[in-house]
Amino acid sequence: MAEYAKRRPRYAPYRRTPGHLDYDGSAVRRLEQEEVLQPRPLVRPREKVVARPKVRVREAGSVSVFAVVGFLAIGVFSILLLMGYVQLAAISDDVVALRSKLTELRTEEAELRAQYELAYDLSSIEERVTSSGRMIKPQSEQVYYVDLSEPDSVVRFGEDQAVPGLSGLVQSAKRLCSELV
Repeated sequence: MAEYAKRRPRYAPYRRTPGHLDYDGSAVRRLEQEEVLQPRPLVRPREKVVARPKVRVREAGSVSVFAVVGFLAIGVFSILLLMGYVQLAAISDDVVALRSKLTELRTEEAELRAQYELAYDLSSIEERVTSSGRMIKPQSEQVYYVDLSEPDSVVRFGEDQAVPGLSGLVQSAKRLCSELV
């Protein structure tokens, strides 16, 4: 450490700054020799200058006809839209009222059907009509059953049966001519 202290360069702040390489302290010595007192200038407080900022005012321009028409159109459309929403709300209220009325009518219909079925006893009516002789029960040869399991087709029997051969062709031609006339 002692060797470092010997080799360490001496601190000279004025010699290492650029521009002050040749300073030797003569200016300080000169000030000490000439002691000249000069009066300090009087510092007055600054007065604040109040000035209004200059505002650029543009001239009043003419109003565009398209702008006026556009604003009027927007106003009319907004009023129409508002009226549409009011009508939509009224219609939805009517729909709700009609749905509630429909449910009331359906329950009333179910009640009335039950009363109707209880009012008329079909077995007693049948017994009364058959006992007076105005109506009789059908017999087995009077009952017809329709078989709907096969596809629909019609077979017509009677006097218009097809006759095979040449005579059938002649009859068909006569029938066709008579239908056309």
